[in-house]
Amino acid sequence: MEGIAIRLAHFGRHLAAADPGLDTLAGLDRQRHIETYLAATAVATALRSGQPIGAGEQRNRIITLGRFLADIAEWEWPDAPARRLVFTRDIPKLPRPLPRYLPADADRLIGEALEASPNRLFADALLLARATGVRIGELRDLELDCVHEIPGTGAWLKVPLGKLKSERMVPLDDEAVALIDRIAVTRSPGRPVKHPKTGRPADFLLTHFGKRVSDQTLRDELARACQAAGVPDATPHQLRHTWATALVNAGCSLQALMAMLGHVSAAMSLRYARLFDSTVRAEYERALAQAKTTLTIPAPNGQPALPVTGITSGNADWKDTPLIKSRLSGGYCLRTAAQGSCAYANICEHCPSFRTGAAFLPVLAAQRTDTQALLADAEARGWGEEAARHRRLLERLDQRMAQTEAS
Repeated sequence: MEGIAIRLAHFGRHLAAADPGLDTLAGLDRQRHIETYLAATAVATALRSGQPIGAGEQRNRIITLGRFLADIAEWEWPDAPARRLVFTRDIPKLPRPLPRYLPADADRLIGEALEASPNRLFADALLLARATGVRIGELRDLELDCVHEIPGTGAWLKVPLGKLKSERMVPLDDEAVALIDRIAVTRSPGRPVKHPKTGRPADFLLTHFGKRVSDQTLRDELARACQAAGVPDATPHQLRHTWATALVNAGCSLQALMAMLGHVSAAMSLRYARLFDSTVRAEYERALAQAKTTLTIPAPNGQPALPVTGITSGNADWKDTPLIKSRLSGGYCLRTAAQGSCAYANICEHCPSFRTGAAFLPVLAAQRTDTQALLADAEARGWGEEAARHRRLLERLDQRMAQTEAS
């Protein structure tokens, strides 16, 4: 309630400054009061530090105001606004930071430090999180019977209801199964512990001296491993991101990644799909290698050959290539249709500062011949804008040549 009151007070101060005569909420106007408040919130600063407030605080202020106005309308307050004034589109979207995965070297060094740790239960728990991608809360909720052997498909880890209230099965390799066996040996045996969510007695996998292993204990062990490895501090959730990184880089499909991470929407998993350096790098190198092998159109006058996708014949004429083409004074430009024509193609011919003379008439005539051929090529391919560009160039060349011949 205190937080709600503080956020509504910001709106009250805005109203006092923007419209001192306003004496009832029923008189609120979308344009005069709400939209000006939205603009003020976007540039608001914190009262204590003077620093701009974050997107989260901006959202909270606008959501709080919207809910308050909706509530008093539902409660039929006499001075409630007659219509809705705050809409979903008014709420600023939070930035979606990319998952923070561990670099390969740091991942390896932390793994080695955990393997060498004397705190076997805690270290093995973190290694299991790295091997399965479970959240730290899901890791603590694992029970002794979490491993399921399914004929024909191997061992699977049953992950209990977690952050998104989704239960799932994650495949286990032999190393992960060995980790769980090791944890089962080093854990403290004892009576079942009351499950905090269901209230029923449960044999949790991670127990120490009769109690469940805490979040902080696992975080402290990971901090110790980072210090021993000589790398910056990491969080348990980064182990999950790193696991997902390895899956994406290995070519794991989006559907499988969603199932194993327990995501309920593709948008959550797509954050990984647009992230990882090695995946992007591999695609870049594959495409680059393919582009380098698709060459061999000889340039006229002994110039170096140019790469042209889709052309394999060494005898092809550059004007016949299935690309957007421009004849330049010293050669020619070739671009794919997806790139569109270059904004600087033939810019000199249209420039007021462009000057030519009788000595250049053969060059202009050759350029006009090529441009006529390029116009016919563009029209045949249905490239309307490209054909129009060539027509404008023809008109300009004709004008330049006429002026030169008359002088």
